Amino acid sequence: MRASSKNRVVKEGEKLKVYVNSPAADGKANKTLIDVLAEFFSVKKNVVRIVRGEKSREKTVEVIC
Repeated sequence: MRASSKNRVVKEGEKLKVYVNSPAADGKANKTLIDVLAEFFSVKKNVVRIVRGEKSREKTVEVIC
């Protein structure tokens, strides 16, 4: 994930590419990622979690409905 000018989600085939405007330091980008995906899927933040890749640009995220 690269810092972007604004937060957004782009669908590419069956994957989602998420752009966040927070720096990767101190887990800020991961927190923003969860916020953005919760809003995208219209769910609460506590049902979105990073399953794999917490320190990587590519992540596997789980949304429990």
